Amino acid sequence: MENKDALTEVEKRLRSTKDRRMYERLQTIRLHFMEMPVKEIAVIFCRSEKTIRSYIHAYETEGLAALSMSFSPGRSTRLTLEQREELKQVIVNRVPADVGFTSKFNWTLQIIVDYIERVYGHSYSLRGVSKLMERMNMSFTKPTCTLAAADPIKQCAPANLV
Repeated sequence: MENKDALTEVEKRLRSTKDRRMYERLQTIRLHFMEMPVKEIAVIFCRSEKTIRSYIHAYETEGLAALSMSFSPGRSTRLTLEQREELKQVIVNRVPADVGFTSKFNWTLQIIVDYIERVYGHSYSLRGVSKLMERMNMSFTKPTCTLAAADPIKQCAPANLV
């Protein structure tokens, strides 16, 4: 009888949750209550048996609250603190041409990706480097073009309004 009540509670939560991760965890517990083998549950959700067992264990020890996850920690950083500081100093104090890139003046996310892979041997996505820059308290702005032959006086003058 206790399992039936617990299954009813899990199914009730399944209907009300909007979080995809929580839905998967609740569905795992539901299938477990229905006596489906862990191996089959793992195949259904494309998860390892170890992950499925961890969901079941969390539920059995702490209940439904243990299935919720407040945040996803993500992958650990690949660059050490010293490497991140060194990278920051290179970006702040040098231009890409100083470290062997054809771009003369502007660091781009792609150049930073290439630099990290060349120097530290780690590959990052553009989004990963963007987040890395954010964690290093650096902001990214797109470079703007300036005309080499532009008249600086005319550039500073206000536009003529007609």
